[in-house]
Amino acid sequence: MGLSSSFLKKPAWIRTKAPSGETWKQVERILAAYRLKTVCDHAQCPNKGECWGAGTAAFMILGDTCTRACRFCAVATARNGEPPRPDEGAALARAVGELGLAYVTLTSVDRDDLPDRGAGHFASCVAALKEAAAVVVEALIPDYTEGELAPIIRAAPDVVSHNIETVRSLQGAVRDPRASFDRSLAALRHAKALGAPATKTSLLVGLGEKPAEVLAAMDEIRGAEVDMLVIGQYLRPSSRHIPVAEYVAPERFALYARAAQERGFAFTAASPLARTSYRAFEGWKAACPEAGGNITVEALGKPAGCKLIRVRAEFGGGVIRAIRIRGDFFASPEEAFEQVERELAGAAPEEVAARFDRFIRSAGVEVSGISGAALEILLRGALEERRILL
Repeated sequence: MGLSSSFLKKPAWIRTKAPSGETWKQVERILAAYRLKTVCDHAQCPNKGECWGAGTAAFMILGDTCTRACRFCAVATARNGEPPRPDEGAALARAVGELGLAYVTLTSVDRDDLPDRGAGHFASCVAALKEAAAVVVEALIPDYTEGELAPIIRAAPDVVSHNIETVRSLQGAVRDPRASFDRSLAALRHAKALGAPATKTSLLVGLGEKPAEVLAAMDEIRGAEVDMLVIGQYLRPSSRHIPVAEYVAPERFALYARAAQERGFAFTAASPLARTSYRAFEGWKAACPEAGGNITVEALGKPAGCKLIRVRAEFGGGVIRAIRIRGDFFASPEEAFEQVERELAGAAPEEVAARFDRFIRSAGVEVSGISGAALEILLRGALEERRILL
């Protein structure tokens, strides 16, 4: 079909509401107070009114200037972005706490100008949120490589998403030359292989793609073990961007939704105004049903004669999904202790002491001031109190 140069009139089903109400005003005040940015504003998301009115937002980190120039996107572009903000993770955690959010999406511009393309900063922001608040965190990442993704996965986001954006045949016409269908698929595969609990991607339609191409894209996406798929209508941000080739009728979106269900996606949002973070909390619950009754616990203490230990653990289905251990104890080498945390994933509370001590011995990690028994005591006490309930 190709990309159209004509201007199409918006149909009746493309309607958005401007943000309104006191909840939206509170979101705006808090974002301004902590100098935070949202993709809702910078990408001109059509669901801003609905989401902000409900007290939710998708935060955009690493600045508001992208180093890529995709022809569909409203975000500003330049060769270099602003320096990463050192206190951004702490500011996010405070803002999320004040807003009382249960689900947070973190996304970023592409930062090809940084040595790690911003992956380290992204990881620190996820970690700050997971450490400070009982919140489900979705990391909507650039097309990171396996090595760039690793620290983000260690920070334990609940969902990792990356947008493929369009079908194979239109990649070069729509996205920056540095992006590609295969590179995006690779990022999603890496996320799953590294242990992401759930993955998600989205497609924009109305760019000139054929329905058969959308179905073929679904097959490849599902082949990469992606759990969630979002399909929405492309809306032209300005006259400088790609024109809309077609306004896809709601009936075809319904057909796409059924096709996605047949292919085994745990969750699909397919509608004209759907975007990656649309109905995100609902999607997470569908993709991770065992997490719906999760509890996240925190504990601080000096049990069994050990030094001060702080532990935060997410439990789902009776086992640890993710754990973070910090304190006054000594561990050498320090990076090996991250392996200890990964080793405890999947352990039941009564298995923590034995699994911790066994791994410490087998990996040759030197520790002082902490033991498996102390860790298990802290976790059992926190579970009994149920300090934080998701």
